[in-house]
Amino acid sequence: MTASVTEIARCLRDGGVVLLPTDTVLGLAVSPLHDAAVARLYALKNRPREKNLPVMVADMDQIESLGAILTDAARHLLASPYVPGAVTLVLELGPQRPDWLAGRDEIALRIPDDARLRDVLRSTGPLLVTSANRAGHDTPHTSDAASAQLTALPDLIVAGTGKAAAPSTIVNCRTSPPAIIRIGAVPAAQIDALFEDAP
Repeated sequence: MTASVTEIARCLRDGGVVLLPTDTVLGLAVSPLHDAAVARLYALKNRPREKNLPVMVADMDQIESLGAILTDAARHLLASPYVPGAVTLVLELGPQRPDWLAGRDEIALRIPDDARLRDVLRSTGPLLVTSANRAGHDTPHTSDAASAQLTALPDLIVAGTGKAAAPSTIVNCRTSPPAIIRIGAVPAAQIDALFEDAP
């Protein structure tokens, strides 16, 4: 089904699990403020609970609200043409962070290049968003195929497809120099060139 920003945000705020298109692959989203929703997301993917979920944010204000420590490399990447976009940054967490991040020393986050999704994030706050596939399987291209692969149906399925054939590229900004830990939609050469040009 098609769904408005208001409908998607309401479902998430009420503790639902939403399957929706993103600027990379299809994603499963939940609010981190609902423990039961987070548990359901792990169960839908059959994903081990010890694997932390990545976070999507709308803007820099939301990054700062999470207590993430921005290194010079992280700031350079956030100011690059790839953000908003298909780059996930791994950042260290400072002592001031939301309760749902208690016990974690790092966070993987990104700002999606998708206006509707950013509008949802502005309404809900940061969300846990992970690829809409069963653990160990490729992410299907359509929402129908993705929902069929999961162990049960999400609360809301937003019709559509992922806009890229690959998930985001993950860059660990805790190290110096930054290290690419997963090559995805943004090629490694482009990330490397970005840091070669860094002041």
